[in-house]
Amino acid sequence: MRHTVTLIPGDGTGPELVEAAVRVLEATGITFDWDVQEAGEAALARYGVPLPDKVLESLRRTRVGLKGPITTPVGSGFRSVNVALRQELDLYACVRPCRTFPGVPAPFSGVDLVIVRENTEDVYAGVEFEADSAEAEQIRAWTGKRIRQDAAIALKPISAYGSRRVVEYAFEYAVRHRRRRVTAITKANIMKFTDGLFLREARQVAAAYAGRIEYSEVLVDAACMQLVTRPEEFDVLVMPNLYGDILSDLCAGLIGGLGMAPGVNAGDEIALFEPVHGSAPQFKGTNRLNPAAIILSGALMLRHLGEEAAASRVEAAVARVVREGTHVTFDLKPPGQQAAASGTREMADAIVRAMKEA
Repeated sequence: MRHTVTLIPGDGTGPELVEAAVRVLEATGITFDWDVQEAGEAALARYGVPLPDKVLESLRRTRVGLKGPITTPVGSGFRSVNVALRQELDLYACVRPCRTFPGVPAPFSGVDLVIVRENTEDVYAGVEFEADSAEAEQIRAWTGKRIRQDAAIALKPISAYGSRRVVEYAFEYAVRHRRRRVTAITKANIMKFTDGLFLREARQVAAAYAGRIEYSEVLVDAACMQLVTRPEEFDVLVMPNLYGDILSDLCAGLIGGLGMAPGVNAGDEIALFEPVHGSAPQFKGTNRLNPAAIILSGALMLRHLGEEAAASRVEAAVARVVREGTHVTFDLKPPGQQAAASGTREMADAIVRAMKEA
């Protein structure tokens, strides 16, 4: 079967990682019609905007995409293209599986958990006001709170609708993938109206799955401590946007780093698959970075497309190459052996060979 997929190479190291993933995915024998679209710095240089309308139009047409990392300027410049894609396409659930692979240098073994992050609300909604702005002054006057005159202000919208649908997504994910428990992560003891609302909705959804899926609640600070001491106690974790961003990187550390962390941003109609890590522009063109995260994201995409056998072949090939440890990038080599590391292309070649030999 042929699949039409929007392909966004991204920038920084994105294009070389995407090229590696495409070679692996095509080696499965599945036929893809790639609709290549530019976003990020390349689009800004060519079209004057980092997210051209035709990228959104392509994703609305194909309903599935594979995306390389895109650089987000820190503190200035254009707002995150990644956030804009999620908001424009209502990709409200960010799903990031984290599991250990034998052979990967990691602080734990046997980790197998999933972060489900609300993607469109919270402080990532981008409702911010500069320090000394008229809007910031109005907010100070309206709240009556002791907010410093030179403070910038951000608002944190969390709705019942947004909370309920992402929690429902987490429970349905648990049912489909035969997981045992969903844990809601909040700071509802302090943020009583926003996180409190999220928690209230989570409890109501959990009640509908009683007897099928276990439910628990943990405060975000306690969750961080427990994750780095007893990660095996967690299964599926669902949470608001900011906590999900932070905890997904923390969980990537549990399994050996961002190079092994795939992800998908999903809505009711569209799914956009991409690695958790950033674009690492300092390594652009060096053929150095680990392609496993985007290749595993491609495997998630194959499952989404109904190509279960092909997805399993990709995952098994990645697991074999990583376990053998011969043709892997520097981040997967033990200390003192990085000089013998393979490059991005060479690791992808090894994964392709592993699939053919299976």
